[in-house]
This record gives sequence, structure tokens and C-alpha cells, in this order.
Amino acid sequence: MGNNNKIRPKLKTMRPSVRQAALHEFVEKRGRATVEELAEKFGASVETVRRDLNLLAEQGRIRKVHGGAVRQANEEGAFEDRLAKNAQAKREIAEKLARMIQPGETIMIDTGSTTLLCAEALTRLRDLTVITNSLRIAHVIANAQNGSQAVLLGGTFRVGNDQTYGPRACAEIAEYRPDHIVLTVSALDAAGAYDADFEEAQLARAMVRHGGNLSLVLDHSKQNRTAAYRVCDLTQVRHLFLNQEPDPELLAALRAAKVSVH
Repeated sequence: MGNNNKIRPKLKTMRPSVRQAALHEFVEKRGRATVEELAEKFGASVETVRRDLNLLAEQGRIRKVHGGAVRQANEEGAFEDRLAKNAQAKREIAEKLARMIQPGETIMIDTGSTTLLCAEALTRLRDLTVITNSLRIAHVIANAQNGSQAVLLGGTFRVGNDQTYGPRACAEIAEYRPDHIVLTVSALDAAGAYDADFEEAQLARAMVRHGGNLSLVLDHSKQNRTAAYRVCDLTQVRHLFLNQEPDPELLAALRAAKVSVH
């Protein structure tokens, strides 16, 4: 308590650039913060904090949401780079998912580095039907030669991610009723799941609309972040596969939404 009282006068006299840097650092570490929380912590008025957040949002350093701000999700980068990032964590997640799937089931799965590792884990199971927009995932499943079949969604082809997308791919999704929908996302917070790519978000939303047993797979770096395009609310998620337990605020939101966390 004494330390806080000593710090408060210094915070009130911060230059705007220093205060804005401190606001950015706080949101970056916490993942999200309210305007009132920031005003209290930094000894500034609510109006001043709002102006600072507007400036930080314009600079692309944070993302404004109703009542506050959240950490800005980074661009996803090249597929190979994403595949190497947190690779062990993603393999742990893939193993957890594979234990839930039964031989002979039908899984619809979207493109992504985490879902590719999930597909590799699923090759231990026989007679699966895997519907995907990812050429890499289709290749992994078909090469298993264990009775499983890969069904590749049509549409516009994107090099790099080796995926299909667009209206045709979204329309084809409606023709299937899989046992499981498995998606990876760019970001997850207490309000829902998000993607950094418009086309991938459109396709993921189409998958969510046409399947009832939705699983999200994502490593710890995606938690308490947000991205530009909403994929779904937490209430639409049945299972969430992680490599480490979420923080108390996110965990409370997941429990309220009746999401099974693995």
C-alpha cells in the first residue's frame, strides 16, 4: 500500500509519450484492460486514457474493444515459421485431441499449423473420413494408407498455406455432417475466438454453422488475444484443447459457456 502511494504522484506527472508506452506495456502483458482500470493504475482521467488508447490503436499497437483495450494479435507469418513456433506445445495438443476421436468417425478440420500436427496424430486411427480445405492435411491422411480417406473442399487455391477458400469451399461445407469440427484460431479471449485472415474466418464460420461438436485447438500464445475477424462465441465451442491451463478470468468465461477444457 505504501509503495502505491509513493508511485501515484509520479504517474500523474508522466509525459504523454511515457504514459502511452506504459499503457501499451500493461495491455501487452495482461492481454486486456478496461479504461477504468488503466485510469486508476496510471493516475489519469478516463478521458485521457481513452485518448491514449485511440492513439495506440491508430498506431496498431493495441486493439480497442468496448470499455477498454486488448493486446493486438500479430500477423500470422509464413506457414513454415508458424509450424516451428511452439511446436512441442502443438504436439501435446494434437495428442490430446487424438485421444478423443474414435476409429471410423468423420472429422472436418481447417488449415493451420496446429491442425496439421493434429492430422499427423490422427493417422494412428483407422477408417477416418477427414474433410478439409488443407492440401497438407489431406496429403497426411491419404498417405497413412490405413483405411482413412481425405476429402478436399473445392474453391480458390492459396499457395503457401496450400489451402482452398472462398464461396465454393464454404458452400460445399453444408453438404457434410461430421462427428467433429476441429478448428485452430489466431486468438481467443473471454468473448470468443478470432482469426487474423478474412477468408479463413469466413470458412471457419461456415464450418461452425454446419457442425454441432466443435473443438478448438490452440497453444498458450493465442490466449487472451484478439484478431480482426470473429469466428465464434465461446458458447458454440464444445471442447478446447490447450497445452496449459488458461488464466482465471478466461477459465471462468469458459466454464460459464460450458466449454470442456482439455
